[in-house]
Amino acid sequence: MDATPAARPLRIALCAGEASGDGLGAGLIAALKQRFPHAEFAGIGGDAMRAAGADTWWAADELAVMGLAEVLRHLPRLLRLRRAFGQRVLDWKPDAYVGIDAPDFNLGIERWLKVRGVRTVHYVSPSVWAWREKRAEKIGLSADRVLCLFPMEPPIYARHGIDARFVGHPMADDIPLHPDRAAARAALGLPLDAPVLAVLPGSRLGEIGRLAPDFFEAARRVASQTPGLQIVVPAANAACRQALETQLAAQGADTAWRLLDGRAREAMIASDVVLLASGTATLEAMLCKRPMVVGYRIAPLTYRIVKGLGLLKVERYALPNVLAGEDIAPELMQDDCTPEALSSAVLHWFLEPEAVAGLQPVYQRLHAQLRQDASASAAEAVAELIGPPAGAT
Repeated sequence: MDATPAARPLRIALCAGEASGDGLGAGLIAALKQRFPHAEFAGIGGDAMRAAGADTWWAADELAVMGLAEVLRHLPRLLRLRRAFGQRVLDWKPDAYVGIDAPDFNLGIERWLKVRGVRTVHYVSPSVWAWREKRAEKIGLSADRVLCLFPMEPPIYARHGIDARFVGHPMADDIPLHPDRAAARAALGLPLDAPVLAVLPGSRLGEIGRLAPDFFEAARRVASQTPGLQIVVPAANAACRQALETQLAAQGADTAWRLLDGRAREAMIASDVVLLASGTATLEAMLCKRPMVVGYRIAPLTYRIVKGLGLLKVERYALPNVLAGEDIAPELMQDDCTPEALSSAVLHWFLEPEAVAGLQPVYQRLHAQLRQDASASAAEAVAELIGPPAGAT
């Protein structure tokens, strides 16, 4: 009598192209291992995914290319990598492929694999709620299922007949519902009783160049009207630190200004008010329960093109305002992003403690809405899509 062949373990291929995606991938792998202890994971990832048990055929930083000129310079290499990676995934015969963010790279891979019979998942929806909603249809051609971090996203996909699931935001799982300001100040060496302003003019050099001069001038104006103000400025990396140091020197910053290496979340929790660039950092500030002022400016020509073509469909830009459906954080965009307007909005939060207190129930509600144990929810959505593959363990 022939022996029964050994069951093949479940196989899931993944691709994450930057640090945030690497963290999402690691959480997903850990949660899937709870369901499928013998599953195998492989693909493109970073240290976190490797530590979680993934066999990373290529490192995530292979995809970490920013800016049009840099993308064009690396395009031949990236296209070769995508072809080689796609074929290796197909040869590995996975039960599913999970593309984590990096839509320019992943959606093409997903579509190529999908037409060859591989079940595909795209984890982290592009901002279809903000601009070019019709992209949802293209994403549906690539992914059998889209995992969304925000609750307003699945209804958009539903309008286009695309299967999308809200799984929650991992940042909402990581940040306590009641952050400890005193502990954050102690960790940063800040006085417990001093007013503190955190200033975050972006994590990219272009953003710092456009925003830091006005942000820092606004902070200087706030300091002139706020006795004892401490100003903390987190730098995302060494290059950002150098750019920020140059801007601070031009500003004539004194000892009340503190430039930090990273530690943006600690700085937000320690602060009384946060002045920051529009982007994911606004969500982090909301989850840290801090009042904020949001500023942003892009190149004037780019702005005119985007507005003129009607590509931007939203009235609100900052994620806390989008999630709340109301303006809970001042947004000062483009020509409104001036030192005068920024400083006035920041001073409002320092001078109106009852307004700050009024934000807290809204922040708590939004935090609870996003706190869905994202990794476990994502794993459930992936497992449901895969079903019980024959012979998998």
